[in-house]
Amino acid sequence: MLDSCTTAQERWGGVHKLIDRWLAERKQLVSEYTALRDRAAPASSPDTDLESFCDVLVDYTSAGHFEVYEQLIREAEEFNDLGGIQLAKQLYPRIETITQTAIQFNDQYGESATGVDETLMQERLRHLGGLLHERFELEDCLIEVLHTAHQDMLSAL
Repeated sequence: MLDSCTTAQERWGGVHKLIDRWLAERKQLVSEYTALRDRAAPASSPDTDLESFCDVLVDYTSAGHFEVYEQLIREAEEFNDLGGIQLAKQLYPRIETITQTAIQFNDQYGESATGVDETLMQERLRHLGGLLHERFELEDCLIEVLHTAHQDMLSAL
């Protein structure tokens, strides 16, 4: 998962500061996910590792929905990029479903990370990890298609 995050930064880094910041948040999310998944035992009470992961998870998913996706759609509309708009309409419902799972994870573990059943939390974390990986791929597809189309259009101006 971390490798695909690095690859995305290399491909689109510098394209837009908003996307750059968002991809940096993604990298932090993946790093915190990996540390939490690979830990030998829960941290001391309260579980600051789990709380920190949940904070980054909420920040990342919120930025996607309330900043990045809106900006990409706005650019597609400005360029009358019907293909990009259609792609966004196709991908967004699945991204939204994954977001709901992330929010549920945060609601379960973000605030009161004391007395957590580590085995159950790890099971849910691994499930969430698979969904986040899928989300990253969908987001990368959306960024690549919209950016490529708009970059070509800007070059033609």
